[in-house]
Amino acid sequence: MEQEMLTLKQFEEASEKVKEVTQPTELVYSEYLSAQTGNKVYLKPENMQFTGAYKVRGAYYKMSTLTAEERSKGIITASAGNHAQGVAYAAKKYGTKAVIVMPTTTPLMKVNRTKSYGAEVVLYGDVYDEACAKAYELADEHGYTFIHPFDDPAVATGQGTIAMEIIKELPLVDYILVPIGGGGLATGVSTLAKLLNPKIQVIGVEPAGANCMEASLKAGEVVTLPTVNTIADGTAVKTPGTNIFPYIKKNLDDIITVEDAELVVAFLDMVENHKMVVENSGLLTVAALKKLDVKDKKMVAILSGGNMDVITMSSVVQQGLIFRDRIFTVSVLLPDKPGELSKVADVIAKESGNVIKLEHNQFVSTNRNAAVELRITMEAFGTDHKNQIIDALYTRGYQPKIVRTNI
Repeated sequence: MEQEMLTLKQFEEASEKVKEVTQPTELVYSEYLSAQTGNKVYLKPENMQFTGAYKVRGAYYKMSTLTAEERSKGIITASAGNHAQGVAYAAKKYGTKAVIVMPTTTPLMKVNRTKSYGAEVVLYGDVYDEACAKAYELADEHGYTFIHPFDDPAVATGQGTIAMEIIKELPLVDYILVPIGGGGLATGVSTLAKLLNPKIQVIGVEPAGANCMEASLKAGEVVTLPTVNTIADGTAVKTPGTNIFPYIKKNLDDIITVEDAELVVAFLDMVENHKMVVENSGLLTVAALKKLDVKDKKMVAILSGGNMDVITMSSVVQQGLIFRDRIFTVSVLLPDKPGELSKVADVIAKESGNVIKLEHNQFVSTNRNAAVELRITMEAFGTDHKNQIIDALYTRGYQPKIVRTNI
């Protein structure tokens, strides 16, 4: 007879079981985020797990509930990366074959890490939902046992062990912020938090371009988004879980959505102030902290994962520097005469700007003697310093225009 999940007894059992494959992720107090928000902010760094994300909790606990026969058939799942690694790692521990279907857009690092645990990887579809449909097809064809990444009460029970650890370490926590893709993590965390202390506020955070849970809660039933568009690939889900939806409706207190640009800034915050690499989906809770209109509360932001490939990391860093006016580009018109470039460079140097790229366009005007365009990309210390440099250029008679920065 199948055990009932999402009960206090099962959460306690899961909490002991997952210790076999997790390492302690003790809360990290953030002075920076606390000062920014007026609250006491703690981070739950699940990006520091062996597999780089919390997903190993649910995968391993689910695997422990399967029969020997179910495991012997081989395991299959679909995932954008973190659940894939969790299942692959759990299967390796149990000596079971694992087949993982991943969207073709999955970062290469996540694909390679999944393969490194011995799993067979099938790349299919542009988003998770298409990969999931393929996984079900392969499960029927080969008789594999399917482990759903979020719409499974046993998986959600394993994920909820995070709440057990948070509350043990910070019993008087007021708010727990949790990322939402399909809803498995939010289901486990919110259900256990309410079982232990109904006063704890559990806030789900979704990317604005993949807000399937927000749309479903507004509709009162599970709905499917026509498309998803977000840099938070781990939470790019069109349809939340139907089996876990009733738990979300009952236990989640609110949902906040975050724009991609806010994730970019949050990435810089984590790298510069905490020396942590957190993937975009894991940054949802950090970006949402400033959206809560409360003060003097104890808050925990769950950093769900840190599996980000170097190319994506580079792009996010560059965009973050642009958003914060640490890098910007101006266009000025100059007479096409020797020494004009030197004059502009002298103005910038006196204001401590650092030029990193120059583009000289002689064909912006039919009268080259009247004007050629110079585009200058430079580094600044922030918005105030950027404005100081622009004011200096105006003072010297130039008419600088801010243009799109491409670096």
